[in-house]
Amino acid sequence: MGEQLENNITAHLNLTKHEVKAFCNLFEPKKIKKKSFLLREGEVCRFEGFVVKGLFRVFHIDQNGFEQILYFAVENWWITDIDSFINEIPSQLFIEALEDSDVLLISKKDKEFAYSNLPGIEKLFRIMTQKTHVALQRRMIDNLSKTAEVRYIEFAERYPRLIQRLSNIHIAAYLGITNVFLSNIRKKIALKNN
Repeated sequence: MGEQLENNITAHLNLTKHEVKAFCNLFEPKKIKKKSFLLREGEVCRFEGFVVKGLFRVFHIDQNGFEQILYFAVENWWITDIDSFINEIPSQLFIEALEDSDVLLISKKDKEFAYSNLPGIEKLFRIMTQKTHVALQRRMIDNLSKTAEVRYIEFAERYPRLIQRLSNIHIAAYLGITNVFLSNIRKKIALKNN
């Protein structure tokens, strides 16, 4: 499992082998069964996770009981509730495995140790945080300025393999629309393509 994490790190930054190994040794492996939760609302998030195998959804349930999916995490992606993790406050999010999954988890204490003792690691997370901010900003702009149909088409084009692993219900919750509305969008697209 550690080899995938090592490859992910070296893809972002050129660190010494010693730094990479020392950092990877701070992670604990964990297996998560499909439909099991890595984090539930109200718990304090004590980890940042790297997905080795599987698929997760990170979501919130609004006051009307509707799920709002913030993002999905597949192989080589990172998962956490960053607000809960950094501020050590109860999470507003759920992190659920949609498939049997393997993750590597690092605690806040071990991450802080890495920042202090492995200088390149802080730069690594700064780069990853910047990429996350860019993706979130683009998603916010898309949600404010594009129709659901355009958002669906772009999601399908951007993540063709991911979309095959997701149910319509999960895709609809990610797009902020109902499952029925998503079905109508798919029918409309199918008619255009015939």
